[in-house]
Amino acid sequence: MAIIITDECINCGACEPECPNNAIYEAGAEWAWADGNNLSGTITIDGESIDVSKRFTPKSEDTYYIESGKCTECVGFHEEPQCAAVCPVDCCVPDPDMVETKEVLLEKKNRMHV
Repeated sequence: MAIIITDECINCGACEPECPNNAIYEAGAEWAWADGNNLSGTITIDGESIDVSKRFTPKSEDTYYIESGKCTECVGFHEEPQCAAVCPVDCCVPDPDMVETKEVLLEKKNRMHV
């Protein structure tokens, strides 16, 4: 499953540089599929072809947030999610609405980091 950042976030920013997929964004920051990885061209998400450089609206205006489609829980990089490991207030937690197997997470990692 992907990780989410809860409302307890104190906006310290410790998590952002730890993410190997660049899936963590500062409050109010736009995001793109191509940020911090090797994606180019288009990607198909839920049957829709999307330009990977397209900027999307922030998922939060108040706290750091994680783009769940890019989150792999650090599978293929580390033994545990690094955002959760460095968070001083334990607000990086598993997202119960985004349950994925290790195989799916590794597939996402391999797609982004060819």
